[in-house]
Amino acid sequence: MSEAPQDVVRICQELIRIDSSNYGEGRGDERAAAAYVVAQLREVGLDPLVVAPAPERPSVFARIPGADSSLPALCVHGHLDVVPANAAHWQVDPFSGLDRDGCIWGRGAVDMKGMVAMMLATVREMARCGIRPRRDLVFGFFADEEAGGVYGSQWVVANHPEIFAGVTEAISEVGGFSVTLPRADGATQRAYLLQTAEKGILWLRLTAHGRAGHGSVPNDENPIVRLAQAIARIDAHEWPLEFIPSVRELLDGLSRITGTGYAGDPEPLLAHLGGAAGFVRATLRDTANATMLDAGYKHNVVPQDASASLDCRFLPGHDERVLKTLADLAGDHVDIEIRHDDIALDSPFSGGLVAAMVAALQAEDPGAEVLPYCLSGGTDNKALSRLGITGYGFAPLQLPADLEFAPMFHGIDERVPTQSLRFGTRVLRRLLTTY
Repeated sequence: MSEAPQDVVRICQELIRIDSSNYGEGRGDERAAAAYVVAQLREVGLDPLVVAPAPERPSVFARIPGADSSLPALCVHGHLDVVPANAAHWQVDPFSGLDRDGCIWGRGAVDMKGMVAMMLATVREMARCGIRPRRDLVFGFFADEEAGGVYGSQWVVANHPEIFAGVTEAISEVGGFSVTLPRADGATQRAYLLQTAEKGILWLRLTAHGRAGHGSVPNDENPIVRLAQAIARIDAHEWPLEFIPSVRELLDGLSRITGTGYAGDPEPLLAHLGGAAGFVRATLRDTANATMLDAGYKHNVVPQDASASLDCRFLPGHDERVLKTLADLAGDHVDIEIRHDDIALDSPFSGGLVAAMVAALQAEDPGAEVLPYCLSGGTDNKALSRLGITGYGFAPLQLPADLEFAPMFHGIDERVPTQSLRFGTRVLRRLLTTY
């Protein structure tokens, strides 16, 4: 009997108990999490490689030689950092790794220490049992994904491309999880969403300029007001609806299963997705959300300028269009600075790897449907694409129909069912030992 599905729960808990919060702007520290990964790999006789742009930002890699060196290699990667968590808002300590109600609770359970645990459990079993994959496998554990990968995947790709020698495809997070749909005949159907595309990223800084002065004096050039007006215009903007190929294929599949049409209005169809509807809704158009504000230094002083951060996500080919639209909406007194940008991805829902992922899922869950979808966020597959590597999101989880899973990405009370972790480890093991 395979040990990996049992090992995965322990590893997930231990990883969550390591606080690897990433606060952005270079303020992160993955050393403890990386050291844990290195120890788990060395314990089964592997010799991992550690590379880092700074001591506190290490990434870890291990290559497992395949039986057929002529086959292209596959990269399986995850990230070791997590977004911060405010413990006051949680039911449990977000770094407890508590096993409660059949779930492992804590920051990273969903994004993405659960998948990292599945990776470690699988590679440890392969090493212990002498299982040789068909092709070379490169296991990667990146730093800094939650801040765009500047100190992680982007740095590794730019400075150590040799790590990915021979790699043509990759799998990582935010895909392969299940949703339960109502069928037209009144029954239910489990479908797994395999991520084939992801929107591009524009992290922008808006700075409004004006006239400084005393807070008691009327000021028609108040930069805080100008900034607020710019944000209000951006927030009110109606971005055009557009169905890119991966989104249309998903909607077609959902429509076929549920019997609900979507011509002109996809909302009735999206209602069948429950918590996952937000992920899909965000891929129907470009988006721009204000996320941080910075203005002023004293209660009775009107400042010279005021700033806001925008998180913008664009569909493939829309980056220049989005920037122009935002500049028009911001107005004459607001400058826009690009703080971080990255490309959109769109991979085909076809080919040998896709077929193998579908087969691995259906072997563990016969009768399940597998549909493509576009991710509204981003992953380290963006950086790997610069080396010509085609990436997919595949962290397989069979989820209870009533679990609101997708909203837990960066949310409170993040948790993953233990049975889902065990299921995902079986699927991942099947994929990596047969593809």
